[in-house]
Amino acid sequence: MNSRKNLNEQPCPVARSLDVIGDRWSLLVVRDAFDGVRRFSDFQRSLGVARNILSDRLRRLVEAEILAIQPASNGSAYQEYVLTPQGEALFPVVVALRQWGERHLFAEDELHSELVEKRTGKPLHFMTPQAIDGYDVSPKDTEVRKLS
Repeated sequence: MNSRKNLNEQPCPVARSLDVIGDRWSLLVVRDAFDGVRRFSDFQRSLGVARNILSDRLRRLVEAEILAIQPASNGSAYQEYVLTPQGEALFPVVVALRQWGERHLFAEDELHSELVEKRTGKPLHFMTPQAIDGYDVSPKDTEVRKLS
């Protein structure tokens, strides 16, 4: 059996982030949580994932403090999974993945879901990294300073 290498000791923020949210199901759970999904059965219905995989991903996301468990808002005996502030901070990551997918994975006339601002009903501006002074930055404008 392949054991997954733990990346939480790595000095790279990308590696540590991927260790927590770097698989398909975890990110899709987070995406659904942003869309208002809160209950296990609703996540399972939306994702079509096996119960054991979903249980594992929800447990990991709770342990990583991306989701929290709380009593159901309707007063029933069920519990709900809600995004924590740390989980809500993943919103730009989900939006960036969505926008990349819109640009590169769909034909020009192909229909797809659309993320819009509630206030205006219009799509979000395309996200780009910016320097501290507000200018757009490309990969050639940056470098990673590795630990010595």
